[in-house]
Amino acid sequence: MNSNIREHMEVIGADGVHIGTVDRMEGDRIKLTKADSGMGSHKGHHHYIPASLVAGVEGDRVRLSANADVAVDEFEEEEGDPT
Repeated sequence: MNSNIREHMEVIGADGVHIGTVDRMEGDRIKLTKADSGMGSHKGHHHYIPASLVAGVEGDRVRLSANADVAVDEFEEEEGDPT
């Protein structure tokens, strides 16, 4: 299924809420674009979502198995980012 994930796809939670936009796959993680990286402390740098959270790919959307608020808690920060 991860092979179906492509650059610029929208990532949404199980609840349909927009989480981010795919930059690319890196191993078993989805790297989100920096420009669409969320709010507050999540803004302005890359985040990664474990591919294990992917429930399916529907057209140009990657749907996760968790609601958006839960998925955001699972974000992995880009190493070297200021916190």
